[in-house]
Amino acid sequence: MTTRIVELRRGILKKNDELAAGLRARFEGAGVLVLNLVSSPGTGKTTFLERTLRELRERGNRVAALVGDLETDNDARRLASSGAPVRQINTHGICHLDAEMVGKHLESWSLDGGGALGLSQLDYLFIENVGNLVCPSSYDLGERIRVALLSVTEGEDKPLKYPTLFNSADAAVITKIDLAGPCGFERDTALRNIQQIRPGIQIFETSAKTGAGMAEWLDYLAAARKAS
Repeated sequence: MTTRIVELRRGILKKNDELAAGLRARFEGAGVLVLNLVSSPGTGKTTFLERTLRELRERGNRVAALVGDLETDNDARRLASSGAPVRQINTHGICHLDAEMVGKHLESWSLDGGGALGLSQLDYLFIENVGNLVCPSSYDLGERIRVALLSVTEGEDKPLKYPTLFNSADAAVITKIDLAGPCGFERDTALRNIQQIRPGIQIFETSAKTGAGMAEWLDYLAAARKAS
């Protein structure tokens, strides 16, 4: 039974990787920078993304977002307040997004009401993954950048407890930095733990509420798109 489960898992991941490679080729051909945001529930990922979308639009960028949740479209409706096109993906019990889900929703999505989403009309596409630190780590979505988010309310040892996510990330974002004091957040320990798992990774300390660290984050996105 164990051997069979392993074989099924390998088959599923192989299929996903093939689909993700196709998505990545599409994204690169369209010139759109795609980011996959991964965190546990309650990290403030949606609030952070909402501010990111709004400020990127204020800088003149064309942005859109896909939002993964088990049920409801609450996060999609929140993100839509940024003025960016947003589409909800409900997984109905599955604890992660996969490349097939992303591909299907792109094919049926329209920015202007006429035909499929024009990826070439975008500068950035953000994928907000299901709140989970385990399952999303194994599934490539064709993204250019995977971002691991950690809130000061979660504790400094999350990178050590969930090394696969942080080791597979291209950037790390610490959210709710304005609450670091009241939460007793040990900043140096958190930074050290992240670097221990993923040496050299770029880390952003942010607050979507106050705007702290957002300029550095947006500059990073601009540089990444220019380099892609």
